[in-house]
Amino acid sequence: MAMKKNPSVAVVALMLALVVLAAAPGGARAACDASQLAVCVSAIMSGAPPTPECCANLTAQQGCFCQYASDPAYGRYIKSPNARKTLESCHLAVPTC
Repeated sequence: MAMKKNPSVAVVALMLALVVLAAAPGGARAACDASQLAVCVSAIMSGAPPTPECCANLTAQQGCFCQYASDPAYGRYIKSPNARKTLESCHLAVPTC
């Protein structure tokens, strides 16, 4: 017996996929790119106030914070008190990884 394709099933599947992507953390929607955080170096290293560009990039990379924190090259910076202060200044939640 041949099965007929049901277009409503395809539409429901597509809508479900879109809902899952929309609800996923930022890392699932955008690639993690630590170089995007270069504009935050002065804030993270010295505790200077973050720039609007820094906050925008942090927001875009927010889903990647735990990945960065577990990376030996970035972990000590991401876990630093100044990084926490920068996130709070940008009104972003400090991740618990």
